[in-house]
Amino acid sequence: MRSTLLFLHLAGVIVWIGGMFFAHFCLRPVAAEQFPPPQRLPLLAGVLGRFFRIVAVAIALILLSGIARMLNVGFANAPLHWHVMLSSGLVMTIIFVDIALRHFARLQAGVAAQDWPAAGTAMNTIRQRVALNLGLGVLTVAVACFGVGF
Repeated sequence: MRSTLLFLHLAGVIVWIGGMFFAHFCLRPVAAEQFPPPQRLPLLAGVLGRFFRIVAVAIALILLSGIARMLNVGFANAPLHWHVMLSSGLVMTIIFVDIALRHFARLQAGVAAQDWPAAGTAMNTIRQRVALNLGLGVLTVAVACFGVGF
């Protein structure tokens, strides 16, 4: 059971953090270089819509497997870095929910109305929040690997 929970946890983390890295450093910059807003923003909205559905599942896997592991050892007996990971994961989840429910909805509305400045503003906010979550995700992985005393 322990190995299965760890696998599910790591699979979710890889999907979420890897996807943010890909979107932030690979997809978005190339799309910005090659496409004007009327082409770029619908593309990014479509990609993010698919990605956000997958990330929602990944987050559920991460939280459920992490909490299950903590329950197995008892929250009071869990190592400090597990508590730090849980805390940072919850903060990242809140940021994701804000992106997905508020800013992505603005991006979709701007794209639907062909209001490229509004869609661009929403996309820029999403980009900034993703960068923040990516940074938190990398720090969380560092905590997982090295504990809190690195």
